[in-house]
Amino acid sequence: MVGQDHVVRTLRNAIARDRIAHAYLFVGPRGTGKTSTARIFAKALNCTDGPKADFDVNDPVVQSIGEGSSMDVIEIDGASNNSVDQIRELRDDVRYAPTQGKFKVYIIDEVHMLSNQAFNALLKTLEEPPEHVKFVFATTDVQKVLPTIISRCQRFDLKPIAADLIVGRLKQIATEEKIEVTDEALACIARMADGGLRDAQSIFDQMISFCGTEITEPDVLDVYGLVSAETVAGLAGALAAGDHKTIIKVIDECDAAGRDLVRMLADLQAHVRTALLDAIASGGRTSMLGDTSLTTEQVTRMLDALREGEGSVKLGLAEKINFEVTLLKAVEASRSRAIDSLIKELSNLAESVPESDDSEKKKT
Repeated sequence: MVGQDHVVRTLRNAIARDRIAHAYLFVGPRGTGKTSTARIFAKALNCTDGPKADFDVNDPVVQSIGEGSSMDVIEIDGASNNSVDQIRELRDDVRYAPTQGKFKVYIIDEVHMLSNQAFNALLKTLEEPPEHVKFVFATTDVQKVLPTIISRCQRFDLKPIAADLIVGRLKQIATEEKIEVTDEALACIARMADGGLRDAQSIFDQMISFCGTEITEPDVLDVYGLVSAETVAGLAGALAAGDHKTIIKVIDECDAAGRDLVRMLADLQAHVRTALLDAIASGGRTSMLGDTSLTTEQVTRMLDALREGEGSVKLGLAEKINFEVTLLKAVEASRSRAIDSLIKELSNLAESVPESDDSEKKKT
């Protein structure tokens, strides 16, 4: 497991201390390892002489679980098996003892897709489960899971995987597959994956099919219509400097090259957010957006304007025009001042000005 150390540690300790719950709920964005964690956990529970966390990957029982042929580990797709009749059938099957391992493990993926009737049918089994049955649920939308189900599970929230961890994993794959790939290309793939290792692996596999054994950053940019980190940084600098001509020029060049403007806006927001965090850490100012130093308030207003324009760029009919307007609004927003901060500054100035002689005479 990559980037989910808190989940790995808790499950390992649960196995070592024989405190295995009867139901687990894995929550997180797509591609963060929910189903993979469930399968590995099932292997640890049902391996020979198990449960044990450090199982032998060559164990026949473990291999059968990995191949999907084990009778004791049943994977169910909640999206296509969401009727009450199918859950009732599951409820009947749980009474039978496992054939090989110590437990029967039911892995229900996308559990939020179950109907309310199916949830209610499952609830009784969760309340009084047989000793030999373990449930592992996975979902990307926990808000749709009934609270009565959640309360009977141990919940684990899997977080998006950090870009550096994704890059590290892709480097391992590249070494195993004898693929030469530049660090810039891997960073670009990790940026596209948005914290999902599965998405990163899919993108990497597609790039291998496209490029062969040598992959560079321009290849990734061309295939997926992205812009380089340098272009994003240059555009952010133009926003900070209020250089309207450069902004329009960069947009025209990217649009002519077939770049994805929606993705470009997301990358620009991420870059400005990094500058905002730098301004906060540096005491109120940042120089990360080119030569122009901006205050925390200015960067916040710029980022807010970019965020507000996201919907119009994604869903509007004129994507390029909406993108241009969003960026120009961000420039103006960064140069405006909040009325409350102006009043506060004027008040401070008024307090610092010494009173005149006439005012002193009136007081006497």
